[in-house]
Amino acid sequence: MLKARKIILDCDPGHDDAIALLMAAANPKIELVGVTTVAGNSTIEKTTLNAQKVCELAGIHVPIAQGASRPLVREQVTASSIHGESGLDGPSLPTPTKPLLEIDAVDFIIQTLSQSDEKITLVPVGPLTNIALAIRKEPKILDKIEEIVFMGGGRFGNWTPAAEFNIYVDAEAAQIVLDSGVPITMVGLDLTHQAIATKAIQQQIAQIDHKVARFVVELLEFFSETYKEVFGFEGAPIHDACCVAYCIDPDVFTTSHLRVDVETNGQFTYGMTVIDLHGVTKRAANVHVAMELNQDKFWSLMLDTLQNYR
Repeated sequence: MLKARKIILDCDPGHDDAIALLMAAANPKIELVGVTTVAGNSTIEKTTLNAQKVCELAGIHVPIAQGASRPLVREQVTASSIHGESGLDGPSLPTPTKPLLEIDAVDFIIQTLSQSDEKITLVPVGPLTNIALAIRKEPKILDKIEEIVFMGGGRFGNWTPAAEFNIYVDAEAAQIVLDSGVPITMVGLDLTHQAIATKAIQQQIAQIDHKVARFVVELLEFFSETYKEVFGFEGAPIHDACCVAYCIDPDVFTTSHLRVDVETNGQFTYGMTVIDLHGVTKRAANVHVAMELNQDKFWSLMLDTLQNYR
């Protein structure tokens, strides 16, 4: 049997972050060595509390470290219009009992990578601020990173016409990560908008009938309503869970190895991931860009993983 893939989940819960966390903690092909939080969908205090609450509800016992409270350069942007005032509106969640780590997320990432005998995959599903700060503070960790699998970007935007939210929040951090030289897989909107949790999918999850599955259904009900109101979707795209699904089974989607850079100056295009689909720049490819989701494999994987909770 293959060894479980070690990951650190860097997140800003967020409804789809919560589902990604649940998947990472319950699948035997993943060893979740820690959770780090970042400001994004809401403030750092709220995203951290949400991560703690999700772990409390599901009985997930991993270190949690609070990270960056704002982007590297720009003013903070949050997504209360999508995730609600708390960042995780909809379900009722328990009060956390487990304290946070005393060290912050950046130092936890550096310490964990430096002390590990094996390489670890970083899975940032919010703005890339923590990862960029860790790389800048201790570049030696690059040799310990197996891969960075991040949710963000795409050939179109959802926060501006050009930019996806996670990249828009901290485009400077995203470019630092893309320039890191480690293997990178970008799971952008081209892919995640194929992972729509329709009413039929929500009904299948509801049939699992335990508290974690009921929590996921409540998440998706709220998330679906906001996506219908804001974007006209008939269901919620579970963006962040796609990254964890890939770590479990890389065949869950196809990728193309392409050159990707981030626009950090444009008046109308700040945060745009500039994807060289046809090699017109002749620059070396630096990112495996997620393209096509295997629907049957993705939803089966999610449903099977949720079955592992009781």
